Amino acid sequence: MFMSQGVLRMRLARADDARAIGVLSRRVVRQWVLPDQPRKAGRELLMRLTAKAIRQKIIEGQRSHLAFLGEVLVGVASMRDDHHLVHFFVSTRYQGRGIAKRLWQRAWRDAMHRAGTCRFTLNSTRCAVPVYLRLGFRADGPERPSPNGVLSTPMTLRLPAKVVKRA
Repeated sequence: MFMSQGVLRMRLARADDARAIGVLSRRVVRQWVLPDQPRKAGRELLMRLTAKAIRQKIIEGQRSHLAFLGEVLVGVASMRDDHHLVHFFVSTRYQGRGIAKRLWQRAWRDAMHRAGTCRFTLNSTRCAVPVYLRLGFRADGPERPSPNGVLSTPMTLRLPAKVVKRA
């Protein structure tokens, strides 16, 4: 795992990170997610990724873990209720470097320590299913429209007891 910009560092998001999170998230969504989505669902998804919407979620207590290389935000993992991964994005330029794995480990460990969570859920867009499978998630059913109209596959990960005890 070569990271030319230095050491990967992570921290929890603050409200003033909302703009940078939105920029990163919308860029990834436009490139990877929107091509497989109905136009209306895609527009609504982008609206949920504005700085204002993200800032409000952070203020309301949604935990978002951020990954940085140097001063560059390269990834975000946002969890709802310490068990449902709602946003998980790594900048296209930095994909394939192990950032997603490390960011996911940070998010699940945080949820496990805070709430004892051993079972995680998410709704994966088509392009991300292979990533989540590599992280240990399994599909719970076929791709289908979410209440917002986004086509996604429901997925679950149950952490083995030995992993939970080590964390």
